[in-house]
Amino acid sequence: MVSHPLEDSLCHYLAAQTVEHLALNGYQITLLDLYKKNFEPALTQQERKSYYRDNFNDDLLANEIEQLKQAQSLVLVFPTWWFGFPAILKGWFDRVWAPGHAYNHASDLGAITPLLDNLKEVKVITTLGSPWWVDKLVLRQPVKRVLKTALLGACTKRCKFDMLSLYKSERASKKRVESFVRKIKGKF
Repeated sequence: MVSHPLEDSLCHYLAAQTVEHLALNGYQITLLDLYKKNFEPALTQQERKSYYRDNFNDDLLANEIEQLKQAQSLVLVFPTWWFGFPAILKGWFDRVWAPGHAYNHASDLGAITPLLDNLKEVKVITTLGSPWWVDKLVLRQPVKRVLKTALLGACTKRCKFDMLSLYKSERASKKRVESFVRKIKGKF
C-alpha cells in the first residue's frame, strides 16, 4: 500500500522498488494506492454509530476489509508528516481496521481481542524530513509505537513487524536513496 499524493514522489519510487523485489521473492502482490483510489478517510456517521453494535456498518468498505482480512503480509509505504501518518492512511486505519473485522470489543468495553489471525507480517517503509535523532530520541518514534503496539498489538497475534525509515529524505541524494533501496531488499 502506498499513501502519497504525488505519483512521482520518493514514496512511490520506494513502493515500486519494494513491489518488484517482493514479487521476485514469491510474494503475490495486490497494490493499493489510497490516493489513486480516492479513498475517503473520514468515518461516516453510520460507521461511527455502528462501532459498538453487533455489526459494524461496512457497506462502503466491504472490499477493503476483505482484503485486509485475507492478507498474510502487509507492506505500508508512506511519508511521515508531523511525526504521524498522512490523513488518508490514518483514515484507512480508522475505517478498515474496524470492530468485528480487525478486532472485537469486550462486552465491558475492556481490552479488545484480535481478529486479524491471517496477518503474519507487516513491513513499513517511511520517509521523514527530520534527522533520525528527533524521531528516535526526542519523540520516541510515535509512528512505530502506534503501528506496533496499538494496531498490531491489538488486532493481530504474533505478527512480525519491520520498519525502515529514510531520514532527511527531502535532501537525499540518488546514491543515498539507492543505498536505502538495497537496505529494503536486504531486510525484506
